[in-house]
Amino acid sequence: MNVVTIKYEWFGNIKGDILSGTVVALALIPEAIAFSIIAGVNPMVGLYASFCIALVIAFVGGRPAMISAATGATALLMGGLVKGHGLEYLLAATILTGLIQMIFGSLKVARLMKFIPRSVMVGFVNSLAILIFMAQLTHFKGQTWVMYTMVAGGLAIIYLFPRITKAVPSPLVAIIVITIIAVVTGAHVNTVGDLGQLKQALPTFWLPHVPFTLETLRIVFPYSLGIAVVGLIESLLTAQIVDDLTDTTSDKNKEARGQGIANIVSGFFGGMAGCAMIGQSGINVKSGGRGRLSTFWAAVFLMILIVSLNNVLVRIPMAALVAVMFMVCIGTFDWSSLKKVTVMPKSDTVVMIVTVITVVATDNLSIGVVCGVILSAIFFASKISKVTFKTLSPKGSHRKIYQVSGQLFFASVTDFVNHFNFKEDVTEIEIDLTHAHLWDDSAIGAIDKVVMKYQQNEVKVNLIGVNQDSMKLLERLTVHKNSDDLEKVSSF
Repeated sequence: MNVVTIKYEWFGNIKGDILSGTVVALALIPEAIAFSIIAGVNPMVGLYASFCIALVIAFVGGRPAMISAATGATALLMGGLVKGHGLEYLLAATILTGLIQMIFGSLKVARLMKFIPRSVMVGFVNSLAILIFMAQLTHFKGQTWVMYTMVAGGLAIIYLFPRITKAVPSPLVAIIVITIIAVVTGAHVNTVGDLGQLKQALPTFWLPHVPFTLETLRIVFPYSLGIAVVGLIESLLTAQIVDDLTDTTSDKNKEARGQGIANIVSGFFGGMAGCAMIGQSGINVKSGGRGRLSTFWAAVFLMILIVSLNNVLVRIPMAALVAVMFMVCIGTFDWSSLKKVTVMPKSDTVVMIVTVITVVATDNLSIGVVCGVILSAIFFASKISKVTFKTLSPKGSHRKIYQVSGQLFFASVTDFVNHFNFKEDVTEIEIDLTHAHLWDDSAIGAIDKVVMKYQQNEVKVNLIGVNQDSMKLLERLTVHKNSDDLEKVSSF
């Protein structure tokens, strides 16, 4: 990284990064506490994780302006480990998660992102917006009209204040105004302090107190592998989304390695594993954040709030933060996808809807993405499995020509074989593969089957027009050419 790049990524947008990072820090607190509860640990574990991960990723991540911290996607996978073995094993699993992610980054697994279709990406984003919205609904339980009024007021400020000035992020203004109103009026609404006890202390280095044995590895490895995979999927998808929002590019493999380093640090300082956060990254970008300074300041200001401004922090009404998160939901959801439902290919629409339903039903983003990718692959295989034939029978000869067009692989070979009439009155068959391609062992097996069936009926078979790649596959895998019982194919 050269001096110009460093200057641009760190000091190219100082005011915007500081203000947006401030908003992000405030939004991180209730999320980190809520995710800690999901994982079954003390709220400080999630807060320390958010501080450590955001601070480290600001330096080693591959995507400026992206926020990484404790997340719900990873927290959902931790409950069983914490319940069965306790916090110390979770910290050990967090460190191992980081090591696995660093290995994945070194192996350049980010290249697999190209296999995630846009319909899955849209489904991922929309389902995340729905999950964020649903998570806010719990804050309304047992509340009076005051809570609803404050949320509505917060949203009004967020969307109307930019008409007055954009010098200060409207979400920050909403948080400040709603907090002042709540304090002055003495409104009875839940505050950040009601979510859990917050200690005024910095994280300290902590070596997990677990036996360094194969048994410990056997316990934590399945959890670490699952968290590592889920964390990378969400991080890389988030990076792609921020790329689109800012019209910039990022180093996805560096991001994978950076996530690993951040999780290792988190584990050694009493935090749980985390990853990139689409919601908070959206807040950061929409509030004007563009550089690494925004992520760094979000981490630093988060700790300042916890240590120095604890008394102020605990008095922030949840209504203000819920309003900010509703803004994130509205901004995250791809509303244009609703208009395109009737014009998109039906397969893309189905993939998007299945991804959304799966994520919302399982509360697991990675499961939804995997289901969407698998379904897309099935639809794609179905589309390209259509093989067409054109038959020619030259006059005055007992020869028949089959001109084959299409892709021959496991999904198309049945139709390919069924098209031939092995009992027809001919002495020679010519299979023209000029407009076809052989992709796998199933395709070679189908060719073998056709040739051998004709040869059993003493019909000579010629394969012509085989392209170079298909020829190499034939030479390696074909059976009929090397059979002692059957005549050799006359030509290829």
